[in-house]
Amino acid sequence: MTATQPPLTTHRFAMRFSSTPRGARLARRLCGHRLDSWGIPYGSAVHDALVLVVAELCANAVRHGHVAGRDFHVLLGADPATGTVRIDVSDTRGERLPRIRTTPPDDSGGRGLLLVEALADRWGCTPRVDGPGKTVWAECVVPGGNR
Repeated sequence: MTATQPPLTTHRFAMRFSSTPRGARLARRLCGHRLDSWGIPYGSAVHDALVLVVAELCANAVRHGHVAGRDFHVLLGADPATGTVRIDVSDTRGERLPRIRTTPPDDSGGRGLLLVEALADRWGCTPRVDGPGKTVWAECVVPGGNR
C-alpha cells in the first residue's frame, strides 16, 4: 500500500541575513530564485514586482533597522490556493517604524515605501514576535495564483 501526501498548498522560505547591503542583495537574489521555483518565472512582471518589494523591505531593514551585531530575517510565503505572496522582513529596531514620506524625497533616497505602497495590495508593520524589533510585511495577490 502506498501512502499519498496531500497536495502542497503553501510555499515557505525563511532565512536570516547579515544587516549589510550584501545581506540585502543576497536576500533579494534568494527570494527571486524561490519565486521562480514556485512558478512565478524570472522576467515576468509579477516576479519583478515581488522582487522589488523584497529589495525595498530588505534595504530598509539594513538602512533604518540596523543594530550592530544583529541580523535581519526574511520570511517569504506563497499560498497557491489564494494566489497571495507574503513578504515579512524583521529587524531588531522597534522604535523606528516605517512611514511614507509626505514631503518630496531628496536624492539620497526615500522612495522605497512609495514603491511598496504602489506594488503591494496590502502592507504594514507589527511588533516582532520572536524578539525585539518589528516586522514590516507586504502581501501581493498574483494574477492566476493557482500555481
